[in-house]
Amino acid sequence: MKKFIKTVTYSAVASSLLLASSVMAADQKIAVVNFQEVMSKIPQTATVMQSLEVEFKDDKAVLAQLEKDIKYYQEKKQRDASLMSAKDIEELDAQIGTLYQDYQAKGKAFQQATGLRKNEETNKIVALVRQAIDNIAAKEKYDLVLEQQAVVFSKPDATITNKVVEQVSKLN
Repeated sequence: MKKFIKTVTYSAVASSLLLASSVMAADQKIAVVNFQEVMSKIPQTATVMQSLEVEFKDDKAVLAQLEKDIKYYQEKKQRDASLMSAKDIEELDAQIGTLYQDYQAKGKAFQQATGLRKNEETNKIVALVRQAIDNIAAKEKYDLVLEQQAVVFSKPDATITNKVVEQVSKLN
């Protein structure tokens, strides 16, 4: 599987380079954008992360409490095991097991829910970024806009990352 991914990656990079070189030969205008940098600099990303934190704070608190409870009972068992009857130890183990199962189930549901919501919100932001890139490309008459990760070298004046950040930031 890793070999397949490497092959696909190398093919994509090679295709991008060939495309870029053939396009340059045709004397076309090319821009480069660092998508990750745009996503990290725009205020919408921070706003979404804060709203997701607020949205899931109660679930996070429940998980933290379950974790504390499990730790408390484990410490209690370790500390008081010599003073407890076999039945009490067994009941405590059952209680720890139940809490741990609950913790795992809620933790998995929490991860899925937060991942889904994060993807939804990220897709909205990505749409804004793509729209800004399209607007800048149309306004400045770029024939091609490439992701910086697919480019080996570009002149600094070919980069439109800051323009994209500026335009998306205004949409706030």
